[in-house]
Amino acid sequence: MNETTELSQRLRDLIDSAGYRLNDRILPERELCKRLDTTRNQLRKALADLEAQGLIWRHVGRGTFVGSRPVLNLQDVTYLRDQIKPEQVITVRYSIEPELARLAAKNASKSDCKQMKICAEKCREAIDWRAYEAWDNKLHHAIARSTRNQLYLYFFETLNSVRRSIVWGQPRDTRKPVPGYTSFVEHDAIVRAISSGNGELAMQMMQQHLRSVYSRMMPEVVLGEG
Repeated sequence: MNETTELSQRLRDLIDSAGYRLNDRILPERELCKRLDTTRNQLRKALADLEAQGLIWRHVGRGTFVGSRPVLNLQDVTYLRDQIKPEQVITVRYSIEPELARLAAKNASKSDCKQMKICAEKCREAIDWRAYEAWDNKLHHAIARSTRNQLYLYFFETLNSVRRSIVWGQPRDTRKPVPGYTSFVEHDAIVRAISSGNGELAMQMMQQHLRSVYSRMMPEVVLGEG
């Protein structure tokens, strides 16, 4: 493990232990250097590493924030986060994302499909749940982006930002997904359907995936209600 990789892991551990939520601002660089006993130059390399993984985002003059960079007004996301119940997020997600998968099968390029496959593979390789969630987010975003429908993409990004702010940091029983984690196979099925241009199958596979996810996370919620 090289110096940057080791520092990146220490920085991840510090962020995880602080209990931040999505889009929360973390400590300024000067304080992080003191906490981690490192130089500003080395810290910035570690920050760049975590940003490339979608675990943090940086804004010049504002600071460093938890999660991937949003395209939305953070005040809107914060307002919705405080108003929306988790079961409402599930209902809207179940209404939108299967249609996004269907449209992706119709409009995705070879490059789009390659990116989806990479994201699915990275989910399998994740060293912990935070890394898995970041790559899972990138996969679903790649599907939405490949629809070539900017309005759908805006709706998805609004939904996704609210969703992640609610479930970010969810307690887990293991450090990372187990090798036979159900979502791995479900991701593969979605990507294959999209890559083959089979919109109906892509929609069905996304529906199955969401049912599977929420049957584990919130078994008391019936999809389609809320």
